[in-house]
Amino acid sequence: MFSRNKAATPAAPDPVTEAAKIEQTGAPSSGKGRPTPRRSEAEARNRRPLVPADRKGAAKAARERQREERARQYKAMQEGDERYMPPRDKGAQRRYVRDYVDARWNIAEFFLPVALVFVLVNFAVTQLPVLAFYVLIALYAVVLIAIGDSVLMWQRLKRKLQARFGIVERGTAMYAIMRAFQIRRSRMPKPTHKKHGVWPE
Repeated sequence: MFSRNKAATPAAPDPVTEAAKIEQTGAPSSGKGRPTPRRSEAEARNRRPLVPADRKGAAKAARERQREERARQYKAMQEGDERYMPPRDKGAQRRYVRDYVDARWNIAEFFLPVALVFVLVNFAVTQLPVLAFYVLIALYAVVLIAIGDSVLMWQRLKRKLQARFGIVERGTAMYAIMRAFQIRRSRMPKPTHKKHGVWPE
């Protein structure tokens, strides 16, 4: 009744042979050799809590890491190591800007000491309204002169940056002007040279 061309059904494996293979290899000849874990068990094993169990310890460790990072950045700003400087101070273009501003005598770098003197004088002449008015006008004049000098500085620096780097990075103008308004001794990162007049190459 049945054709002889059909393939014979494979015989069931001999239990004795399978037992011998398991004893020799330590694992069955087919299959994973372990039960398939349930989906809930796999999800529970991969699930991690969003909030750590020890919140105080985690917060303390985070504060310690932040303190170490600030200390490393401050040391880098003192020594000029760009590897650990904040991103806004990194790069050859920012370094060129700092060296250019530090080499120049900027009127803006005298603004804070002059403003302090004007404030003290203004307190001293409060009983003389006319004199206090002239002191205030003089302070505004110093501010305008410092701003004008800083704009002139930036125009020259911008041309040098375009000639050297091609594209001027965004925010460089404010970076240069804000540095010009700082007292040279208190600038961070620290000036590369101690004196004015040493221009970047």
